[in-house]
Amino acid sequence: MKKEFAVIGLGRFGGSICRELSGEGMAVLAIDKDEDKVNQFKNIATYSVILDSTDEDALREIGISNFEHVIVAIGENIQASILTTVILKELGVSRVTVKAQNDYHEKILRKIGADQVVHPERDMGRRLAHNFISSNILDYLELSDDHSIAEVKAGRKMAGKTLADLDIRAKYGCTVVAIKQGREIIVSPSADESLQEEDILIVIGADKDLSRFEKNLVIEE
Repeated sequence: MKKEFAVIGLGRFGGSICRELSGEGMAVLAIDKDEDKVNQFKNIATYSVILDSTDEDALREIGISNFEHVIVAIGENIQASILTTVILKELGVSRVTVKAQNDYHEKILRKIGADQVVHPERDMGRRLAHNFISSNILDYLELSDDHSIAEVKAGRKMAGKTLADLDIRAKYGCTVVAIKQGREIIVSPSADESLQEEDILIVIGADKDLSRFEKNLVIEE
């Protein structure tokens, strides 16, 4: 069975989620109080409805509690975001993901029961910043407040050396969980795995340790 999602707020973030979920064959209800935005998704989402998500009766009437996962992607209106989240949890929605505008907004959302809080602008800013530092840092994903996972390209400093030679875990406190060599992916690589330029390493660790690792082995002058 297809999973059923509802996306509330069809701005850039919510609209992107709606398109991706629909493209993956999921059943998606697109919701916004702006008629023009809703009309844009009539031929994309499975269903679309013009609705004020702070209206509890309206949400109950469309059967919002029947959806497995509701994404609240409301833009600048923090009050509407918070009130919508409260209503969704009171109506029994099992999983609610909410876009936060700032850390204070996130604290409130977590206190009122949001299951997941995301900061798309902040997270994208971090990912881009790491890529700006070095083209060898391909991606950067925050796992918690102080741990992340990085996707880095092996350059001159790593080429021709084994993981044992580099001793990444002992020297930097990071763990190489996988290596991509062309189309092949090596999961939990052994210490004698030799690296070549253009190999891609998936590395996990504390932010401070990843930073030392990147400065010493990834970033090239």
